Amino acid sequence: MSDTFSIGLFYGSTTCYTEMAAEKIQARLNALFDDEVVHLHNIETDSLHKTAHYDVVIFGISTWDFGELQEDWESHWEETHSLPLAGKTVALFGLGDQLGYADWFQDALGMLHDAIKPSGCQIIGYWPIEGYEFTASKALTEDGTHFVGLSLDDENQYEQTDSRIAQWCEQLLTELA
Repeated sequence: MSDTFSIGLFYGSTTCYTEMAAEKIQARLNALFDDEVVHLHNIETDSLHKTAHYDVVIFGISTWDFGELQEDWESHWEETHSLPLAGKTVALFGLGDQLGYADWFQDALGMLHDAIKPSGCQIIGYWPIEGYEFTASKALTEDGTHFVGLSLDDENQYEQTDSRIAQWCEQLLTELA
């Protein structure tokens, strides 16, 4: 399958937790495909318009404070509304603090989802809400049973990050098949 497409993984990271998650996702997917199909792009230095070079795109974003965007995403936010994503498959992952910011858990993930959805891309990788404790989130599906992408909380559930990434990558592999 890896001969048929390449994957661009674009992330913004202030404290390196999103970057570390991106690297783990890259390593896991490359191992599953038995090929170097995932290419990392830190949006602090790489243009989001490089998404045009990939069939599959993964975006990683963290939520800050009271439901705010991570600073690199914030500085490129207008670009997200005009990215050439039509016909592409897109998956999202986010980092947040479900206990310290329970009313805004993963809000940036939901905002990113809402920004790219009108582009005509196919979004995969929705993630169940079981195992999380939060009050509200902009990152929920309409029925409220899933996040719009993988949800990680390295502040309160760091010990679950690796297994969640492994499960999500397996899920993506199945959804891409």
